[in-house]
Amino acid sequence: MDLEKVRELRARTGAGIVECKNALTEAVDDIEKAVDILRKKGLALAAKKVGRITQEGVIDAYIHPGDRLGVLLEINCETDFVARTQEFKRFVRDIALQIAASEPIAVGREELSSEVIEREKEIYASMVEDSKKPPEIIEKIVNGKLEKFYSDVCLLEQPFVKIPEKTVGEYIKEQIAKFGENVVVRRFVRFRLGE
Repeated sequence: MDLEKVRELRARTGAGIVECKNALTEAVDDIEKAVDILRKKGLALAAKKVGRITQEGVIDAYIHPGDRLGVLLEINCETDFVARTQEFKRFVRDIALQIAASEPIAVGREELSSEVIEREKEIYASMVEDSKKPPEIIEKIVNGKLEKFYSDVCLLEQPFVKIPEKTVGEYIKEQIAKFGENVVVRRFVRFRLGE
């Protein structure tokens, strides 16, 4: 086994030495395939960790240059050990930047009130009611527009600003795999001067 490849794989993925060796063996020394193997295993493990209790974490305050926009954010994890790492703090700052840039109003769709959802449905239905389309088609159009609304206003469903092909929720799952602990965005507040 080539130790340079193990080091490179470890640097790229953050996985342990044994996991890197096993992935390289399984991928027949192909680093790209080994990265994919480790990512798949990590995301599978992350899915199992999602339900675990998170009582530690950090509160971060981000003030955008110019002092006209700020974000206060709480992200929880399972242990104080992870919460104190620089990697976790960088991750929290990435989420704060996301909130500053993308203006979400809720962490997930379950936090949106039924009144907000019903109001949006009424607006979308009124936009297509004159189209003379069958009711089932109108319902599909309204549901499609509602899904777009969720991806605009729900933090976990927004495209991640640093990697737009991923949602924030997918990025968080990757971090769960990386930290080996459940991570939860508990709450946030976004302030803009004059609002």
